[in-house]
Amino acid sequence: MRSNSLTARVLLLASAWSALALVVIAVVISTLYRQGVERSFTDLLRAQLYNVINSITVSNENTLAGSPQLGDLRFSQPDTGWYWVVEPLGNFQTAPLVSSSLGVSTLPVPSILDVPFDNRYERYYVVTDEAKNRVQVAETEVVLDGEGRAARFRVTGNLNVVEDDVSDFSNSLYLALAVFGVGSLVVNGLAILYSLRPLDRARLALGKIRGGEAERLEGEFPSEIQPLATEVNALIESNRRLVERARMQVGNLAHSLKTPIAVLLNEARTLDSHHGDLVRGQVEAMQAQVQSYLSRARIAAQRGSILARVEAEPALERLVRVMRRLNPEKTFELDMQQPGMILAMEQQDLEEAVGNLLENAARFAVTKVVITVMRGSHPSSDPDVTRRSWVTLLVEDDGPGLEPEQITEAMKRGRRLDESRPGTGLGLSIVSEVVSEYHGTFAMSRGPLGGLKAELLLPGLSKELA
Repeated sequence: MRSNSLTARVLLLASAWSALALVVIAVVISTLYRQGVERSFTDLLRAQLYNVINSITVSNENTLAGSPQLGDLRFSQPDTGWYWVVEPLGNFQTAPLVSSSLGVSTLPVPSILDVPFDNRYERYYVVTDEAKNRVQVAETEVVLDGEGRAARFRVTGNLNVVEDDVSDFSNSLYLALAVFGVGSLVVNGLAILYSLRPLDRARLALGKIRGGEAERLEGEFPSEIQPLATEVNALIESNRRLVERARMQVGNLAHSLKTPIAVLLNEARTLDSHHGDLVRGQVEAMQAQVQSYLSRARIAAQRGSILARVEAEPALERLVRVMRRLNPEKTFELDMQQPGMILAMEQQDLEEAVGNLLENAARFAVTKVVITVMRGSHPSSDPDVTRRSWVTLLVEDDGPGLEPEQITEAMKRGRRLDESRPGTGLGLSIVSEVVSEYHGTFAMSRGPLGGLKAELLLPGLSKELA
């Protein structure tokens, strides 16, 4: 499962590697320590074995004699697993000697075929005594005198000593490695977060550009990120040049069409009323159509720009003031439910879309038109769209309103439901086109005032960018 967070990826990989490395280190060190303890244990038994050998002789009565002093009280305490035994071999018939810790108990002895002697004529094996202790046995056979009398010497040690020693060491080792591992993870996490801070600075710098607070990525970045910052700045500059070129071309086209259309309108006034009205209406429709397509071209040219932004309240206040002067007999109210909202679009596009709606509302309203602006959400399932900030703008009037089938008809380009009133029938179509170019939505329905309610969903800037 892949994570989209660089921090999470690096932390996960570093944590996994550290955990694996610490486990391997713990196993290796514990194994090496066990091997060392076992070698030391075997060396101790060998030393004690030869101590017993040096302490035992054949007496004048042809018996085994001697009292080994091994300097360990466990050889004198019963059932401790620490024993020594001397047994006569061959024709040497005498009683064996045993440590007081073994008493009358016996130790099982494997055959020489199962556990042979090594090149030092010693053999080591593990057995379980009658007290259920696992003991390691060091054994050898020695000729005691010139007459060839020999004995078998065995010294045992309790393997619990090895296990307890290894267990204590392993517990201390695991605790130390755990503390070291946790500390390493904390240090790694802090180092990773510190190392990725330049990316956060780059993100904030991009946010300032998108919010209109800066025009390029400013600041010093590490050598790994600086090429990216350079390319982003070059992309922004290229985007700015494209937008300016598109705007200039649109302006030139508008200027070149303005004079011919004005000439046609003037010529239409010289014709008789029937033909003049017909030509004038068609020229006005052509003018509106040209303006509509020019707006669409301009929007398409700058839609990808990250510098498009407009403060909603001042722009809408200007539109409301104009409408109040043009319609003094009607009331226009502006309700900004969240002050300081900023839209990610050009001011001209906002004024064109909302201006058309206000003109329609003023044309059919009885006494009142209300504009409401609030935060909204996009109905799309595309995460790239829903992740953005959206603003809902409502334009409502107290006029007669429209039925659903009339709304559908009014949304068609060039259709007018009331031929007695002036207009080209392109206003709502222009609004729809402007909004769709910004990936927003436009819908109409009957509002709470009784008249028509137009609802626009427009792209906004998030609070941190606004």
